[in-house]
Amino acid sequence: MSGTLKFGDVELKSRLIVGTGKYKNLEETRAALEASGADMITVAVRRLDLSSAQGDPIASYLRSAGYKFLPNTAGCYTADDAVRTCRLARELGMSGVVKVEVIGDPKTLFPDVAQTLEACRTLIAEGFTVLPYTSDDPVAAQRLQDMGCAAVMPLAAPIGSGLGIRNPYAIEILREVISIPLIVDAGVGTASDAAIAMELGCDGILMNTAIAGAREPVRMARAMKLAVEAGREAFLAGRIARKLHASASSPLEGVIGSRQLG
Repeated sequence: MSGTLKFGDVELKSRLIVGTGKYKNLEETRAALEASGADMITVAVRRLDLSSAQGDPIASYLRSAGYKFLPNTAGCYTADDAVRTCRLARELGMSGVVKVEVIGDPKTLFPDVAQTLEACRTLIAEGFTVLPYTSDDPVAAQRLQDMGCAAVMPLAAPIGSGLGIRNPYAIEILREVISIPLIVDAGVGTASDAAIAMELGCDGILMNTAIAGAREPVRMARAMKLAVEAGREAFLAGRIARKLHASASSPLEGVIGSRQLG
């Protein structure tokens, strides 16, 4: 794949970041993660089993396999909750790179942008590398960039919906107005959605349900890996211009039977 994905002190070979929830068991989780080719895994800190003496089995596996952690604040509805959750992740030795997710509506799981901005401001001041889940609003994205966020993670569609890129024009605008990494977070349903997001200029994609909820998660993980790679290559290659009418791939000059004018 062309280049690496960088934010803060983190450098990733894969531009696909995946979650660990909704799989049938640990074995399926392990196989899907390996098939995805991802080297960073996002983990919901509030959902880890910290009561067991053995610790959470998924977290233990991820550590032993050498994955980079991206602790997230899923389940938080206020800036204070998100900040406390990130502090807990750092105390547990998970990572100082965090995905900040502050939900504003429990039904749609849309972000509360005002609370997100507040949480990010506090965490950046405390030395965290912050990747916020946010709307596709370019003004909000610019404010997050200006305050020092390491990336912006807009939703392409509601979390877990699988609707794909609902507003590609917004993604294109975001790509124009921010210089930090742009990572689509939520809404991807299948490989073509991932490819489109990357073709629009996104630097990476974070997903969970699209893989874990597929009929064959391991196969879908492999498909997503290939789609992200193909979309990135297509973006770098530069697509041809759209045209209303057909144009011949080969010149007509010299074709047998063609009339020469002049």
